[in-house]
Amino acid sequence: MANLTLVYGMRLLPADEVVSVGEAPVALKNGNEAHVTMHVLEGSREQIEKQLRLSIDAFFDFYPEI
Repeated sequence: MANLTLVYGMRLLPADEVVSVGEAPVALKNGNEAHVTMHVLEGSREQIEKQLRLSIDAFFDFYPEI
């Protein structure tokens, strides 16, 4: 299998300050553009960490071949 690149970003903001979250564009070598869906997790540090771990596990469940 070819090497892969996992694209992600994280930033903590006050929960009551976030109005909306959009997609993040990714420019590809072939001139095409891909989009990364951004996800929002809210709660205490412990709750966010738990949700993030579950989300990562679920993400890789979509790709059982890797």
